[in-house]
Amino acid sequence: MKSKQEILKILLDTPFILPTLGIDAGKEVMQCLKKLADIKSEIYVSRFSILESLWVITRLIRAADLNTEHFKMGLRSILESGRYKKIEENSEIFNEALRLYKLGHKDMIDNILYASSIQLNLKLLTLDNELKEFIYEKRLNDTLIFPNQIA
Repeated sequence: MKSKQEILKILLDTPFILPTLGIDAGKEVMQCLKKLADIKSEIYVSRFSILESLWVITRLIRAADLNTEHFKMGLRSILESGRYKKIEENSEIFNEALRLYKLGHKDMIDNILYASSIQLNLKLLTLDNELKEFIYEKRLNDTLIFPNQIA
């Protein structure tokens, strides 16, 4: 008898929403996204990843290296398709993000995403080795998952 496959609940770090917006994030990200499409998973996204992606996009606009139609369609897909579930950050998440900042991790977007993953019991899909080292050094709850860990 086959055991019931658990649903993997994943919060995407910003690089993993970039391809949907028409921005190349590299082969590793694309391969990981294909794997996620093949397994039982719930995909979560934070408005702060969208904000961070807008910073990336402003650099591309200045370099005239952006297909704005692809971006608009991708943004609509993220926000309206139903494939991505939007998380709602609350005061506990922001307070935890500030605590992480005080502990020495200065990337507030990463802090918000990590705090969200803890509070909402999600895995944070990331490429961020610096965050991984910080979590390990501070002996924090490791909610991170890397592309090579997606079955």
